[in-house]
Amino acid sequence: MRLTSAEITAIKTAVAQVAGTAATVRLFGSRMDDHKQGGDIDLLVEMPGEIENAALTAARIEAHIIMALGDQKIDVLLKAPNLAIQPIHQIAEKGILL
Repeated sequence: MRLTSAEITAIKTAVAQVAGTAATVRLFGSRMDDHKQGGDIDLLVEMPGEIENAALTAARIEAHIIMALGDQKIDVLLKAPNLAIQPIHQIAEKGILL
């Protein structure tokens, strides 16, 4: 996994600030592979409760992470009981729990 412990802490803190402490976050995509370079940070944020405005929630999580880590490409995928499951969710769920 190509994230430092400080980056992991910053990501988890940002998710908790926006989505609450019950939310979990997984890293998926190219950052899971230690042999690759670059790439964006792909995150799956799972919430136990419903989300009123998924786009705003994802944008707020992304903004909090960017404020903590600096300007990087962050992709936030949300999973909640009221959101439709897409094929990308199956891939993301195989990611590393942070």
